[in-house]
Amino acid sequence: MMSRPESSASGRPFNNLLRRLDASDFALIEPHLIPTDAGPNDLLYSPGDDVETVHFPCGPSLVSYMVTNEDGRDVETILIGREGAVGGIVSQGYLPAYTRITVKFAGPFVRLPVGKLDAAKSKSRTLSNIFARYADCMLAQIFQSTACNAIHSIEQRTAKWITSAMERTGDHVVPLTQEQLASMLGVGRSYTSRVIQAFKADGVLETRRGSLVVRDLGALKARACRCNESVTSHFDTVLRGVYPHEDSREVDSRAVA
Repeated sequence: MMSRPESSASGRPFNNLLRRLDASDFALIEPHLIPTDAGPNDLLYSPGDDVETVHFPCGPSLVSYMVTNEDGRDVETILIGREGAVGGIVSQGYLPAYTRITVKFAGPFVRLPVGKLDAAKSKSRTLSNIFARYADCMLAQIFQSTACNAIHSIEQRTAKWITSAMERTGDHVVPLTQEQLASMLGVGRSYTSRVIQAFKADGVLETRRGSLVVRDLGALKARACRCNESVTSHFDTVLRGVYPHEDSREVDSRAVA
């Protein structure tokens, strides 16, 4: 299992978007960054909340955007890890949140007041450009997620989600129950249970209390749709080096105890 660093060797928070900034741009926001930790299911924003803080997941931390439907079920739209940030990315001033944003995997974060980010962007065109590019990548994720939910099977979406989580955390153990997975995919638990049982029977996954353990990442990727690859490709074109997909090669080569 990987260690859970809060900072990189350079001393910056272990968030790829922040590490992408050049030294002068990072200096504009560094005094205002607030290190913190968040637990699983911690609520960052509810619909209608004023977005006053930008949250940067660090290391293995993951954040989920959830939309609540008329029947009360939450469906995940996108998952954000250390490649990005949530809240107030391109907006000027305080705007209400549209979705419920929660911490999916616990870990370190840094927070930045939206006003401080806006002030920094007004001083630096390059910093503003980086965040605009990231907003474009986030929009691409939303577009891809919409298409994925419409056309791909539950098996493909399940494999895609677990692979996506592993890419960001670098860990073969995904702290997720079948009930949580079903909720995020917007389907009944019986559907995801059948998929997980099929994966277990084929030696792709095993289940532990509150977790899914990947035994064969290559086989898992083979069952996933290609949506992750599409998003990764866009990130690499727009913000090369920010999306942490290379970590999946580390996971693929490690033996599972």
